[in-house]
Amino acid sequence: MKILAICGSLRKKSTNMGLLRYAQTIAPAGMEISIADLSAMPFYNADITEKPVAVVALLNQIANADAFIFGCTEYNYSLAPALKNALDWASREPENKLLSGKAVALMGAGGGMGTSRAQYHMRQTCVFLNLHPLNKPEVFVNAFANTFDAEGNLTDEKIKANTQAQLVALAEWVNTLKKQ
Repeated sequence: MKILAICGSLRKKSTNMGLLRYAQTIAPAGMEISIADLSAMPFYNADITEKPVAVVALLNQIANADAFIFGCTEYNYSLAPALKNALDWASREPENKLLSGKAVALMGAGGGMGTSRAQYHMRQTCVFLNLHPLNKPEVFVNAFANTFDAEGNLTDEKIKANTQAQLVALAEWVNTLKKQ
């Protein structure tokens, strides 16, 4: 099972990227998690007629993914532009064929409530894109409660266990959707 993780934050020491890196190291048997690099992605613009190299690379990763994990960074109570931009590029493919029908898990680290507002906003975006978000378990992390080290790596055992549970549930969700 190929999972593509996409992070809304571009910071090297991002706690959201730290969640995705941790998920990558604990992927259940039969699950392979790769992390997209959005650092060179231009903003979507319909006037760009030839897709830039970074866009082509991301679209190929999305096409080969069975499901996604979105590191759902929260900016101003909403999604981070980098994640939304990646989805905007992908959604422009004919008939939304790269995204439609695929499972997605959401996780995020931020202020007091983690990234709950951004994740709920992302669920609205998923409806339009015909992505199928996993409902439970949810991973909302307070990034300022000694849950990460100075490099953005996850250190909290409770969040580690919750992340592991989400990956197991994602694998089950992907298999359920394939049967439909």
